[in-house]
Amino acid sequence: MVAFYSSALDGVAANPALPTPLLLRLIAFDGGGHGPPFQALHRTGLPEPAVAAVLAHPALDARVEFAKSGQAEPEQRARLAGDPSPRVRAAVAHGPEWSHDHRKKVRPLPDAVCARLLEDPEASVRSALVNSRHVAPSFLASLARHPDPAARHAALRVWDELAPDEHAALLDDPDPEVRRSAALCACPDDAGLTAALLRDPAALPEALRRGLLDRADAERFLTEGIHLAELAANPSLPADLVDRLAVDPDDGVRLAVSLRPELSEARRAAIDFTVTPYTTGDVDWVAAGIADQDVLHRAATSTHPLLRRAAARSPHLPPDLLRHLAEDTDDLVRTHLAIYHPDTPEEVLMSVYARLGGTFSAWMATGHPRFPRDGLAARYANHPNGIYRQLAVRDPAASPELIERLSHDPDVWTRQAAAGDPRLPLPRLLEALALPELACSAGTNPALPPDEMAAVMDKAGVPA
Repeated sequence: MVAFYSSALDGVAANPALPTPLLLRLIAFDGGGHGPPFQALHRTGLPEPAVAAVLAHPALDARVEFAKSGQAEPEQRARLAGDPSPRVRAAVAHGPEWSHDHRKKVRPLPDAVCARLLEDPEASVRSALVNSRHVAPSFLASLARHPDPAARHAALRVWDELAPDEHAALLDDPDPEVRRSAALCACPDDAGLTAALLRDPAALPEALRRGLLDRADAERFLTEGIHLAELAANPSLPADLVDRLAVDPDDGVRLAVSLRPELSEARRAAIDFTVTPYTTGDVDWVAAGIADQDVLHRAATSTHPLLRRAAARSPHLPPDLLRHLAEDTDDLVRTHLAIYHPDTPEEVLMSVYARLGGTFSAWMATGHPRFPRDGLAARYANHPNGIYRQLAVRDPAASPELIERLSHDPDVWTRQAAAGDPRLPLPRLLEALALPELACSAGTNPALPPDEMAAVMDKAGVPA
């Protein structure tokens, strides 16, 4: 496994103990026209002088990077909504592409700022906003009668929150793509709309999967053998046609049948289907009921691995179902628990950590609220596998001598973990700062003296 190397300056830019004067010095850095390291712009809780410096930064990339920061408050990013560069405004409109903790939702921009961005003269800015994952549902709903068809199309994402007259207007929209998408939203309850969509090649697969089918259309598509996996998932498919598709020669069709919500466990188990170890478990009816205790119970206690994988993605599992899935032998069930549930048992976290390794496990070890800390040094400091020796650094009782020893470990990930630990003795920390594979980790170390942080900046050409 290859470790990620970066510079000492990148590490210092992320150092939580970086003094404000040095942070301001770093943020003012031109970086050859690209601005300071992105770590400086993605810090949590940037002080106001630093935010003001970013907003006025001459390097376009610096303003773009801050506009995309998942650590910045939306009110801070919103201050770039009037930036002279369309790239910056589009980055504000689109919002963060990632967050350090996927369990934490990004707060949306204020509705008034979204309205301003939606009227931006640049199409790229307007497009970024209507395609953003971080727009408040209330703002999306307000777009149902907007003059821009792209905005009206975005309103369809909150179809169930729109009024009946807004439904009717969107179903009769002058824009064909808006009409088609609105019809796809309404077709689960409307056989006439479904029949019309089935004549539209662009809408056919989705209409077959979701629409209210009459028997004649269902039989016709089954006979023609067109989009049978979508047909097999349709909630309105008559039971006898479900039975016919349950023995279809195509394994994908049989798998789609096996996931139907109305099937008993005995009926589900009687279907011959194959599930790979890597199929994630996207099941519409479970995702729609991600907080519904009855849905979660049915999925979590099923013999079908995809249903259990889907249930394991819910952060709303009650304690009994969490314990049940924690004992599952399916690797992806346990992985999903580790990613999505804040109360996943320690033994599951540890098994997933050991199996996956690399950056994912490093994220889980530092970011999961239940990941263990106490006693790790005694258990793992001498473990033959480096993925475990890294964990010894997390133990609050680990001694400076042990941290120094681990900073020389044969495993580079373990060395990097030790180099970032404030218990590392200063002489070794300064040595690590000069080693390419440890420089970034040493730069993040909160025990690094401010004069050494300044020296890193000097060496990197950051003006005083």
